Amino acid sequence: MTPRLDYYAASPDALKAMLALDAAASKLPLEKSLLELVKLRASQLNGCAFCVDLHSGDARKRGETDRRLHALAVWRESPFFTPRERAALAWTEALTRLADTHAPDADYAQLAAHFSEREQVDLTLAINTINCWNRLAVGFRKVPSE
Repeated sequence: MTPRLDYYAASPDALKAMLALDAAASKLPLEKSLLELVKLRASQLNGCAFCVDLHSGDARKRGETDRRLHALAVWRESPFFTPRERAALAWTEALTRLADTHAPDADYAQLAAHFSEREQVDLTLAINTINCWNRLAVGFRKVPSE
């Protein structure tokens, strides 16, 4: 893949806003390990090689095991994830594929069973943030460094 443009250089003000959103999302009181799984799963769904590389590395640094990272793509069939993680991953998929799913009631019920109202909003913001990063990186063909 050939990068199309450097979006940081092309629109510094837009990226300042994006970085501010990302900084706010990273301070939300949710488990950092959960947020890394969410970021990685959304990035897998969006086909974002840059973000998959980044967040799998970040997850490992936070102590995530290779076994769980490899199983993330098939989390529904894997026994390695907690009910809370499963609810977050289902919500991540529902919102990432919003045009197809329309955020189903079943996924929301699972979310509501494991997350407070505040956590639901915080998780949704985190999902939206990684989806925005994915769209920048995929759209402008940002590639991981070798």
